[in-house]
Amino acid sequence: QVQLVESGGGLVQPGGSLTLSCAASGGIGAMGWYRQAPGKPRELVAGITRGGNTNYADSVKGRFTISRDNAKNTVYLQMNSLKPEDTAVYYCNTVPARHSSWGQGTQVTVSS
Repeated sequence: QVQLVESGGGLVQPGGSLTLSCAASGGIGAMGWYRQAPGKPRELVAGITRGGNTNYADSVKGRFTISRDNAKNTVYLQMNSLKPEDTAVYYCNTVPARHSSWGQGTQVTVSS
């Protein structure tokens, strides 16, 4: 079972940027970044195939960029022009998500 470890979250002011990383313990296929804000369901915000095809939720399109390094089994999420509504715990997982692969996530807080 591949284990996933997210990192890179933190506190950032509105308009700022952060880059999240997801390190996998083994080879991975299609991957995604998900987020869960307080009181809201977890949602998929960006996905990427092993070949590099990407898709984004409308709420982040044009601001977030997902990428991957297959040699390092790592997936990234570059987040620009952050908004307070981007505040959430961010997780990576396969697409579709595997229940057993959810990690601890990394907290992103956008606040002045």
